[in-house]
Amino acid sequence: MKERKETSSNFIMQAGILAIAGIVVRIIGLLYRAPLTAIIGDEGNGYYSFAYNIYANILLISSYSIPSAISKIMSQRLALKEYKNAHRIFKCALVYVAAVGTLAASFAYFLAGALVVDNAIPVLRIFAPTILLSGFLGVFRGFFQSHRSMIPTSISQIIEQIANAAVSIGAAYLFISSVGETADDTTRAVKGASGSALGTGIGVLVALLFVGGIYLYNRKRIIGRVAADNSGKTESYPRIIRDIFLIVTPFILSTYIYNCSTAVNQTIFAKVLLYRHMISASEVSTLYGIYSGKAVVLRNVPVALASAMSSAIIPTIASSWVTDEKRETRKKVGRAVKVTMSVAIPCVSAFLFLAKPVVQILFPQKSSLDLASRLVMCLSVTVITFCLSTITNGVLQSIGRVNKPVTHAAAALVIQSFVLWLLLRFTGLGIYAIVIADILFSVIVCVLNSISLNRAMGYHQETYATFALPVFCALIMGVIMRLLYMLIHHFTGINFISVLVAGLIGFLIYLIMLVQTRAISEEELKAYPKGHLIIHYMKKFRLLSDNSRLEEARRRRSVSNREED
Repeated sequence: MKERKETSSNFIMQAGILAIAGIVVRIIGLLYRAPLTAIIGDEGNGYYSFAYNIYANILLISSYSIPSAISKIMSQRLALKEYKNAHRIFKCALVYVAAVGTLAASFAYFLAGALVVDNAIPVLRIFAPTILLSGFLGVFRGFFQSHRSMIPTSISQIIEQIANAAVSIGAAYLFISSVGETADDTTRAVKGASGSALGTGIGVLVALLFVGGIYLYNRKRIIGRVAADNSGKTESYPRIIRDIFLIVTPFILSTYIYNCSTAVNQTIFAKVLLYRHMISASEVSTLYGIYSGKAVVLRNVPVALASAMSSAIIPTIASSWVTDEKRETRKKVGRAVKVTMSVAIPCVSAFLFLAKPVVQILFPQKSSLDLASRLVMCLSVTVITFCLSTITNGVLQSIGRVNKPVTHAAAALVIQSFVLWLLLRFTGLGIYAIVIADILFSVIVCVLNSISLNRAMGYHQETYATFALPVFCALIMGVIMRLLYMLIHHFTGINFISVLVAGLIGFLIYLIMLVQTRAISEEELKAYPKGHLIIHYMKKFRLLSDNSRLEEARRRRSVSNREED
């Protein structure tokens, strides 16, 4: 692996690569959810969600945070050119995930009956082996991210999702077909959910083989650099294991508490509706399936950018912080937040103005179309708060404040859980109570993280160009998109074409407005993937001033003035 010199815009470019992959992954996920839901139904979606949320929480504890944690530890050693120690960390991490992953997978398999409702037990047991595989995959991804290379992670994510989509649909269809037409709807739903769970495991396995192959291809070069290391510092394996444990554990706790609100909300929702309001298990599963399998899936598409930015920012922030470059660190954080908000804010606007047409494309089931659309609109505001809290979590972990995200998420979880119980117990809000709890959780974490960042590194986010101008531009974009959609749909009657054309034109208008209002500069545009291409065409159509010509004009005026003097 080649040494990379980190610049202020390079990590944004790397994050952009990871973000594009993340968004592609989400889009693939959205596209395959539609035919999958048609096969397994909303009830099957519910059983899948019950099992998946428990699986995801066990994964959070065992290996989900491994890429970020390993990239932080290794990047600090690489910044000091301690290549031997960095590679020792990599080897110890593999041992760590083998031990922890085996325990976690066994726990999920053998205690499935105590963790999920009866119909979701076989689904969770199919998920169990994936936990072990995910740990090894996380270590390899963390290895490449510590070297500032997001391409292996990005490609592996796309490959993983493609395999997941193909096997999920195929296995769900085959599993349902195996029970025949005489089986009841619930049996068919369980079989379909089980097939979808198998797709998740196969996707992880394929991605692991891919990143493992890349590592083996580069192994000779990696080992050569380790052998040439003359730093004179060699850490013992027991000390490395201790460091991994001390750093990974807060990462895990933070990520677990931050994400386990989904499982907590699911449990509170199911228990109160089943035993207090006497709603059937089938109806509860269907309602939750619409929320988690449709509205949350859509909401998480733009949040993928924040996850990518957080993954990309951890190694570079850790490196600049350990080398005492405080001003450069604050600059990188500010740019990361600004780039993320420039994408997250227009997504909120798109969800508000085009929720139903978008849901209709991806999840055309008429019985749940209106409810899913309303949930998407209600959840749209959490795009901003979850993006901000995800990035600030990553920054706090990068600068060594690894316990802060844990305490912030824990406080938010307690408050939102109590509020959710009250709303479900004493109001008729139903599924909308989870939306309110979701909003409350993300806002609390966001505020507490911001306070801690201010105290730890004197960081203040600029607000006018980062928030105010993008909101203004996004609102205008949303109105134009809605009007364009209505006009195109009136003449064509084709929902997909109407959404696609309105969305593309709306985004172009938003980008132009960002540039014209100076919310984003040419230098910042260069940091985006294909930023130079965007700048080229904007200058070609006179949407962006050509600074080179302006500089040349200023130079000539300066020369002329000197000659006159």
